[in-house]
Amino acid sequence: MLNALTLLLVCQLTGEVIARALSLPVPGPVLGMALLLLILIIRGGPGDSLKETANGLLGHLSLLFVPAGTGIMLHAERLENEWLPLLAALLVSTFVTLAVSAGVLHVLARRQAQKS
Repeated sequence: MLNALTLLLVCQLTGEVIARALSLPVPGPVLGMALLLLILIIRGGPGDSLKETANGLLGHLSLLFVPAGTGIMLHAERLENEWLPLLAALLVSTFVTLAVSAGVLHVLARRQAQKS
């Protein structure tokens, strides 16, 4: 478990260092996740230790929302003042996500039909 946690944290730290060093507009943890994906592809998949650790973290994922909820309560006044742009961004991003997902599904279904 210690090795698996170390791997996860090193990937996240490396992503953060790369993002800050290169002033990239991508969050460090996202780069770390991409790095972890590359490592897993090279290794041929996760080992048993990494699977067990990841499942354990996923089992307690709800605890990670506590800081976010605290931040929302801390900035409640700002949310009250800026609710309209936040709502617009939420609605637009939701519809864009649905449209992109539908488009990808359509392309994949068409590709699958051509193979059959």
